[in-house]
Amino acid sequence: MQKGTKRNIFVAATYAAVLLLGILLGQNYVDEQGNKPVNSLVPIGFSSNTWKVQQLLDLIAETYVDSVDIDSVQNGAINHIISHLDPYSSYLIPNESRRQTEILEGTFEGIGMEYFNLNDTLMIVSLINGGPADKAGFRVGDKLLKIGNEPVAGIHISRESVEKLIRGRRGTSLSIHVKRDGEEMETPINVVRDQVTVSSLDVVYMIEPGIGYVKVRRFGINTAEEFRQAITGLKKQGARKLILDLRDNGGGYFHMAIKLASEFFVDRRLIVYTEGVHEERREYFSDSIQGGNFATGELAILINENTASASEIVAGAIQDWDRGTIIGRRSYGKGIVQEQFDFSDGSTVNLSIARYFTPLGRSIQRKYMANWSNMIDFNNMYEGLWALDTLYTHGKTYETKAGKQVYSGGGILPDIHVSQDSNALSLFYQDLIQYSFIEQFVYTRFTKQAPAYSIENFLQGYHLPDNEFHAFIDFVREEGFVISDRTKNELRDLIETDIEALVGRFYFGREAYFKVKNRNDNFVQKALAFLSKKEV
Repeated sequence: MQKGTKRNIFVAATYAAVLLLGILLGQNYVDEQGNKPVNSLVPIGFSSNTWKVQQLLDLIAETYVDSVDIDSVQNGAINHIISHLDPYSSYLIPNESRRQTEILEGTFEGIGMEYFNLNDTLMIVSLINGGPADKAGFRVGDKLLKIGNEPVAGIHISRESVEKLIRGRRGTSLSIHVKRDGEEMETPINVVRDQVTVSSLDVVYMIEPGIGYVKVRRFGINTAEEFRQAITGLKKQGARKLILDLRDNGGGYFHMAIKLASEFFVDRRLIVYTEGVHEERREYFSDSIQGGNFATGELAILINENTASASEIVAGAIQDWDRGTIIGRRSYGKGIVQEQFDFSDGSTVNLSIARYFTPLGRSIQRKYMANWSNMIDFNNMYEGLWALDTLYTHGKTYETKAGKQVYSGGGILPDIHVSQDSNALSLFYQDLIQYSFIEQFVYTRFTKQAPAYSIENFLQGYHLPDNEFHAFIDFVREEGFVISDRTKNELRDLIETDIEALVGRFYFGREAYFKVKNRNDNFVQKALAFLSKKEV
């Protein structure tokens, strides 16, 4: 998200909406200089046309038949206004705002464990290396019986309730009763909550000799530095070419995208520029002082329909400057920048303030149309509006210095297209994902004892035995789902890969998961073929 200076929040597309927002808030925002601006609040006056909104709130507070939480009324009204501006502006209450910040900054106060609710039993399926839970002695496969004095096993407990029990202030302690290897441990494990850091990179490894692979999950506050360290490590292992995987990366901090893109240029290059009705054109360039850490190696970037926002900034700059090859499917098409404005109670408004454009001047924003006549179901007011734009229609055509044609009009169109896997879109497979059948099967059958093989042997030679695949099909049928032999055979490769990857993750961690998934991944295989100069 862009951080500007001295910017008034009341610069939205619709002045009526913004004035209404002002009357509800009674305040406006002023950004101050700094790496992370702190927005101050000052009183504003009201126009004659907006007094009726204030009068309505006063009327409700003073004369309504029942007691009303005016804060909730105002939250609902603000939400209603913001949701009608565009698909991306949003209002977040304090808890939602804090969660968003934690995700983007990659830090939170907790103990650093991930669990899966298996038949009303919380099983640890992942631990952050070096995190509080890891240091305290928890193991993957442990089952949680009690958190503090609260039983959590054998009852239908929500994720929110578990989070409230586990999360807490840094430095505070927590005792958890654990069942390990089928036996309840005599004493609980004590863990001290601490600041937990989660990398914004999913995985970094040498996928083939001379070719590195980096998957970026999001553009958080530490992404650029994490990426630099990853590239340094890969180059030491002999990486001369790189696959940058931006699939399913929905974006994040605007400036982090610019910093990461800078790693691919040896000199000063325009990465992106922004412009809006209330925003003059601002240009953002790569760092020209020392050049990027991967400024000359051959580059392939993977994108798909869920690659959005900050990810599209990177892909667009790489494509416009002929710096690398974009492989995959047309990206999402989010070309609007949001800025965060903070309220004193911890709530925030993420307001769209400008559109961004690639170095050649392309807007990649997909078309949308605000529907102010829909004043009821505003959460779903944009659903279906993308349907008219699912197939790429060329907008204005641009030409790179190398003579390649690129287009505006919604999303980044890849240089090498990867067709959609129809099996992954099948309703039956979507049901498997929705109901977590693969997780249930793996955590029931493959977690009773440690494997007798190393991670190297697992990655090189493990494939799901036939009897385990048939056991999975029987498991799904026992849950009441009907699957024909034809569907079973069509989905077999996909299901087996998912099971193998999850088994690898449980025993050997996140890296093993992605290494298994990438073995048969069409995007990755096309990138490898391209970088190896094979026929694609």
